[in-house]
Amino acid sequence: MAYQKRYNKYGNVKQTYRGRSYDSKKEAAWAMELDKMKLVGEVTEIIPQFKIDIRVNDKHICNYYMDFKIVLTDGSIEFHEVKGFETDVWRLKWRLTEALLDEIEPNAKLVLVR
Repeated sequence: MAYQKRYNKYGNVKQTYRGRSYDSKKEAAWAMELDKMKLVGEVTEIIPQFKIDIRVNDKHICNYYMDFKIVLTDGSIEFHEVKGFETDVWRLKWRLTEALLDEIEPNAKLVLVR
């Protein structure tokens, strides 16, 4: 049986940066950009693949793995999502996260990187 290389259906190419695997070149490039921001003192903490438990009326709906949770030097929090191709499921999870953001993380900001 011959080995057949599998490709991502959206054309993403996995990329490794600083020993961590990212789902796309764009996501790895954003990780690099965030590291630069950390070096100049704009960011204090970068948490990749941050799991958000989306709940409505105390019932678990789904998990959303945000590409990055960022803590800025002023203590504010941003969730960064790097997107090349938007799926219907992603749009639904994004809207749910927008609607529930104050419950998930009060005063946080969502950032979409295209």
